[in-house]
Amino acid sequence: MLAQSVVRKHLQRYLQITLGCLVTCLGFNLFLIPAHLLTGGLSGLALIVYYLTGLPVGMQNLVYNLPIIYLAYRVFGRLYAWDTIVGTVVLSVILDATHFMVAWQVAEDPMLCAIFGGVLAGIGFGLVFRANANTGGLDVVAAVVKKYYALDVGTVVFVLNFIIVMSSAFMFTLQEALFTLVAIYVTAELTNRVTAGLNREKSVMVISPQAQIISRELMQEIGHGTTFLDGRGGFAGERKDILFMVVRLTQVSRVKTIVNHFDPQAFMIVSDTSEVRGKGFTLACESYESARAKWEEEQAQAQERQKNTPQQR
Repeated sequence: MLAQSVVRKHLQRYLQITLGCLVTCLGFNLFLIPAHLLTGGLSGLALIVYYLTGLPVGMQNLVYNLPIIYLAYRVFGRLYAWDTIVGTVVLSVILDATHFMVAWQVAEDPMLCAIFGGVLAGIGFGLVFRANANTGGLDVVAAVVKKYYALDVGTVVFVLNFIIVMSSAFMFTLQEALFTLVAIYVTAELTNRVTAGLNREKSVMVISPQAQIISRELMQEIGHGTTFLDGRGGFAGERKDILFMVVRLTQVSRVKTIVNHFDPQAFMIVSDTSEVRGKGFTLACESYESARAKWEEEQAQAQERQKNTPQQR
């Protein structure tokens, strides 16, 4: 049974990697390549050579990543190298297999191609990254540079991508280079959002003397649990109850209304939260009424046991 669960987990992971590579390739072949645009990383270098010579992009991407794969194996080990091989091979094969879509000319406006190509590529890369895999390229190089030279990964990737884009400006036109920057930005933004999770929630912190009453009302009306954090005022040093909870975006207005009803002067912070896991979000959670009834029953049983326990003299 355990072996079947492990096999199913790995199968789902590789299916997600394949789906992510497919979506990325659709962005390339339907929008970016027809508009003569580039992307970041080694795939951008492969596109430059493709525009100049016509060599298949996928085959180039695989060849350019061979030293990257070896570097990943030497620096990070066999498991990381295997994930790099899977992502690189699948992306390269699908990229050439779907190259016939370039002739479809889905959109003629370069801006539309840059935006929609970047969106699809970003979603695809994000799905691959969420599966704890990668497609090789500059991300591996940046990770190696960070390990040995303590440079930020984002900075290294940006510098290398900047060199690729500037080379395209000299080799092609400035307009294509500018649209390429748009595509790279959209790709990076969507990659980050998909990797971090699309289920954006809101975390709420409330500091109020009425925190206990507000907590009960929130749990009863919204159905999410709350947590109390111990705090102390910086000026007078008095003890303060800090109420913390995570709610969905559509529930924020109800939280504000409840807090304002019991304490219009309450100090409240609402901030973005991503990738929320646990009861009430990714796991089933019992209702406030059932939890309250269970707690009251346990309290009654505890009091009954205390009454029946002989008191010591």
